[in-house]
Amino acid sequence: MESRSNVTEFILLGLTQNPKGQKVLFVIFLLIYIVTVMGNLLILVTIMASQSLGSPMYFFLAYLSFIDTIYSTTIAPKMIVDLLYDKKTISFRACMTQVFIDHLFAGAEVILLVVMAYDRYVAIRKPLHYLSIMNRRACVLMLLVAWVGGFIHSFVQFLFIYRLPFCGPNIIDNFVCDMYPLLKLACTNTYLLGVSMIANGGAICSVTFLILLVSYGVILHSLRGHGLDGKRKAFYTCASHITVVVLFFVPCIFLYARPTATFPIDKSVTVVLTFITPMLNPLIYTLRNAEMKSAMRKLWAKKVTFVGR
Repeated sequence: MESRSNVTEFILLGLTQNPKGQKVLFVIFLLIYIVTVMGNLLILVTIMASQSLGSPMYFFLAYLSFIDTIYSTTIAPKMIVDLLYDKKTISFRACMTQVFIDHLFAGAEVILLVVMAYDRYVAIRKPLHYLSIMNRRACVLMLLVAWVGGFIHSFVQFLFIYRLPFCGPNIIDNFVCDMYPLLKLACTNTYLLGVSMIANGGAICSVTFLILLVSYGVILHSLRGHGLDGKRKAFYTCASHITVVVLFFVPCIFLYARPTATFPIDKSVTVVLTFITPMLNPLIYTLRNAEMKSAMRKLWAKKVTFVGR
C-alpha cells in the first residue's frame, strides 16, 4: 500500500508562536505528562500487586490506566519537545503512525468505558450473579472486543487519510496530526470522505455517550432499593465513571461529530482530550475509592518495610 502524497513532512504550528509562552508551556505540559504517567502506572501496579483488588472492575480499570498512559505518550513527548524549537516538523510516516496509534487507543477506550458501565450495571442490578456473569473468560473476551474494535476503527480512519494526495501546503495549525487538519491539506475533494469520518468517529462517540448516560441513569435509579452504605459506595463509584465518561466524550464529540472544519479552539479541546483527561482519571478513580486508597497504603507500607530491612 503506497501513499499518493508528494509531501514528505508536515509543519506543526503548535499551541503558540511566542518563545516565552512556549517555555512556560514546556514546564506545564512536562509536569502534566509526568503526573499522568506516574498516576496511571501507580493504579496499574497497585491493582496488579493487591489481591483485594481482584474484581472485574479493577481488571478493567488497570487496562484503562494502561490505555491512558499509551494514549498520552503517543502525543505528549513530541509536543513537549517541540516547545523547545521554533520550527516543528513531523515526517509523513510519523504523522500517519501518530494518527493510527491515537485512534487505536481512543477507539479501544470508547469500548472499554462501555464495558465498565456494563460491569457496574451487573454489579448493582444482579449482585448475586455478578461473579458468574463477569467471570475471567467474559472479562478477557470483552477486553479483546475493545482492542479489536479500536483496531478496526483506527484502520478505517488510517486508510481514509493515508491514500489522500497531499501536494502542498503542508502546514498544520495544531500540535498533533489528526484527521480534520489533514483533510484540509488534501488536494482533492474530501466532502464524502469527511462524511464517512463523521460516521466512523463522531457518530460513534455521540451515540455511545448517550447510551452511557442512559445506562448510568438506570443504574443510579436502581440504587433506591439498596441500603445506605451500599447506596453510598455504588453512587461514588458510578459518579467517578460518569465524570470520566464526560471528560472523554465531550471533547471527542466536539472534535469529530461535526462538519470537517477546523477552529482555533480545537487546540484547547485536543489538550483536554490528550493531556487533562488522562491525568485526571487516576485522581477521579482513587479520590473516593476506599479500596484503592487502602491498597495503595498497604503497597507503600510493604515498600517501606522492604527498604528498611
